[in-house]
Amino acid sequence: MSDCQHASNLTDGQQPSCKWCFVCGVENPCGLQIRFFNDGQHRALARVTLGDEYQGYPGVAHGGILATILDETMGRAVLSEDGPEERFMFTARLELRYRQPVPLHREFTVRGRVDKDRGRTAAVSGEIVLADGTLAVEASATLVNIPREQIEQMKSDDIGWQVYP
Repeated sequence: MSDCQHASNLTDGQQPSCKWCFVCGVENPCGLQIRFFNDGQHRALARVTLGDEYQGYPGVAHGGILATILDETMGRAVLSEDGPEERFMFTARLELRYRQPVPLHREFTVRGRVDKDRGRTAAVSGEIVLADGTLAVEASATLVNIPREQIEQMKSDDIGWQVYP
């Protein structure tokens, strides 16, 4: 496991992970292995600490890694919905505004929320907030439903989509 750590003090509302996803994959030795949690209706959050392997400039997290984390977190906001089935969406558009560098080896919080749900598409937003409350990165995105037949093909034991301890 990398130096990336997760929210160990959060136990309720943990969302499923899969085996090999770069962001949440529990068996991906090169991945971030982040655990995500529901943070209310249409909201998700994670607490993350990045190590040296995710460096951009010395001592600072790489902006592309931060974009990846925000992309996943905003997509997981739709998973926090109450409904009969999980809803999976892909990112059609992603915009970011980097306000402050995100230091390595220090925990930060990432949040995602659904701002407007249009059925087939959703407008979402997210943020990375440093431990001192400083807003470091803002994001917005447009998500589109993954077709049902594609989701059915993705369901297999090999994917391993479940809540892991």
